[in-house]
Amino acid sequence: MSPLWSFKAFMAGTGAEGAESAAAPINGISIDTRSLQPGDAYFAIQGDVHDGHKFVPQAFEKGASIAVVSKPCEGEGPKALVPDVLAAMGSLAAAARARSKARIAAVTGSVGKTSSKQALQLALGASGQVHVSDKSYNNHWGVPLSLARLPQEAEFAVFEIGMNHPGEITPLVKLVRPHAALITIVAPVHIGFFKSLDEIAAAKAEIFDGLEPDGTAVLNRDNDYFDYLSAQAKAGGAGRIISFGAHEAADMRLNMLAQHDGYSCVSARLLGEETLYKLGAPGRHMVLNSLGVLGVVEALGADLALAALALAGMQPEAGRGGRSILGLRGGTAVLIDESYNANPASMRAALSLLAAARPGAGGRRIAVLGDMLELGDAAERLHAELADELGGIDKLFACGPHMAALWAKVPAGARGIYAENSSQLADALCESVASGDVVMIKGSLGSRMGLLAEALKARYPAPEPRQ
Repeated sequence: MSPLWSFKAFMAGTGAEGAESAAAPINGISIDTRSLQPGDAYFAIQGDVHDGHKFVPQAFEKGASIAVVSKPCEGEGPKALVPDVLAAMGSLAAAARARSKARIAAVTGSVGKTSSKQALQLALGASGQVHVSDKSYNNHWGVPLSLARLPQEAEFAVFEIGMNHPGEITPLVKLVRPHAALITIVAPVHIGFFKSLDEIAAAKAEIFDGLEPDGTAVLNRDNDYFDYLSAQAKAGGAGRIISFGAHEAADMRLNMLAQHDGYSCVSARLLGEETLYKLGAPGRHMVLNSLGVLGVVEALGADLALAALALAGMQPEAGRGGRSILGLRGGTAVLIDESYNANPASMRAALSLLAAARPGAGGRRIAVLGDMLELGDAAERLHAELADELGGIDKLFACGPHMAALWAKVPAGARGIYAENSSQLADALCESVASGDVVMIKGSLGSRMGLLAEALKARYPAPEPRQ
């Protein structure tokens, strides 16, 4: 495999000075010495907590080919001097985009960005080499980092773009310059930073600011903001709108859905063609987003039939719906780990998924919920409204000050345990789980609900497979 960057192209892309003797090619880009690989270029970014310049010696010890710095620092190895390290990485990202022949997609939305990106990696990968942004690298440093890592030979690329304030998406999408832009949904996420849902929709519509001329907007036909986003896309120069959803007018339309533990079977009408496919992840919300994914596949000119087949291989990531078997005395239970993040839309989807789960003999559907954060003045109301989604849930365990509003509306018979924080809930939850139960854990990252998932897995390791 050819190197990611030649030394000459790397120096030109960053606009750096110095390091004339460092002619080694660059195999990767890193901003974290913990994950740095030999041959990576290390960008010493000044973060909110740590100054990357302090870790330059460790970068060279781990085999960095060069360090990009903005001031003198320790460390024996080639150093490229720039006025601003983050800006230099942005310049390299722009150079990566300029040299690329790939068909590129950008994904945003209140819910489902990362899972849609994951699905696109599978779907587009059936037609050619695809590059995607790592993890949830969707902010002011994550997008440039992901774009700077774009191999010149990639045929497709997918970048996740997030925001929690107006104006954040525009500079990032202008860097990416996608041929297709997918908005999964507009929902009250980060509503604490906005005056209204209309403002969130306007912020999401910024993704059209960088859309390539005559590019394609892929939009949720079921969402109340479809007409608004369609108009914004056309104003931004979109030459085509592809809609998806259960709406009868959707271009990528859901006909029927059969949900199973761990996967979904889908009947859909894709641009007028009847199609059956399997999605290797459960949940109606995942299925609807998969239709948006197939809309992007069509927009980028990849093979739609192969893409639909590839979606059978999708697996939920840790903290985003991944399932584990808990080995209890006398049987097993199922853990659905949704602990990575939460908002009203994703919480409803997760509760719907739990309600559709099939417990074992004598088992219960147990929801373990932590606070949804960044909801501002609407927090108490939005938490209390989740009571309407608990019809198929047998027991609720909850923690956090906002979840107290939901707890107050739950009938006594459906109450498990309430605690002020996740750590105080751990022992009681572990003691309560029984054979046959299906336990779903969800909350915002700041609620630290992942501690509960780890506590259950530590207490009840998965049983050894039978020989």
